[in-house]
Amino acid sequence: MRRGGPRFIDVHCHIHDEEFDGDRDAVVERALMRGVEIMVTSSLSAEELQKAIGLAERYSCIRVAAGFNPSNTYAYEAERLAEEVRRLKHRLVAIGEVGLDYLSIKGNEREKQRSIFNFWIDVASEMDLPIIVHSRSAGKYAVEMLVEEGCSRVLMHAFDGSSGWALKGASKGFFFSVPPSIVRSQQKVKLARALPLDNLMVESDAPVLAPQREERNEPSNVAVAAAKIAELKRKDPLEVSEVLYLNAKDFFKL
Repeated sequence: MRRGGPRFIDVHCHIHDEEFDGDRDAVVERALMRGVEIMVTSSLSAEELQKAIGLAERYSCIRVAAGFNPSNTYAYEAERLAEEVRRLKHRLVAIGEVGLDYLSIKGNEREKQRSIFNFWIDVASEMDLPIIVHSRSAGKYAVEMLVEEGCSRVLMHAFDGSSGWALKGASKGFFFSVPPSIVRSQQKVKLARALPLDNLMVESDAPVLAPQREERNEPSNVAVAAAKIAELKRKDPLEVSEVLYLNAKDFFKL
């Protein structure tokens, strides 16, 4: 990081993804040069979790969140993964991403998805870890479930729901992470405008949700999201970046 410049935490990415297998060192270096001190990579399976932990051993800037693909409705697979997650608790900063994906799951399968989401909410509570939530086309329902369960250490990643439901979550202490795609998404613009800065963080969700559609995203681009938030809030970019950084540092207990 440049001395005196902004510092960032990418609170949700997939730096372990095979998209980065060919140039991961360069991707990490670009992020560090832009002020990204920590990258939280979210696994979605047992295999991904092992790879993510291996990367955290190699790169001091990488932290691991253990999640489960929200489109997987096989409860026995969630339970089997949870055993591994419990064993590796000391290596983790969060449970996630987990949640609901109503874009890919329809009909009766949604009940299975909700049941598995509840299961992971319980695991996060049992392990005293924050939870990173995926809620594509299901923002209202995810927020409702989390509120009903009395959750407080919640990060809604790349939330695509209404600002009204986001504000309901924020009133319970939930955080919302904004990706670089905010520069081309009116929904994300409305979200960032509506929510208090104290409830916001930045994420890349790399390799997706880049500033330019169809481009591979990288953790370094959280700087783009932070700059846009500062513009929308009409605040000093360095001040905004520091608030976003401290929000994340406190949330993950880094």
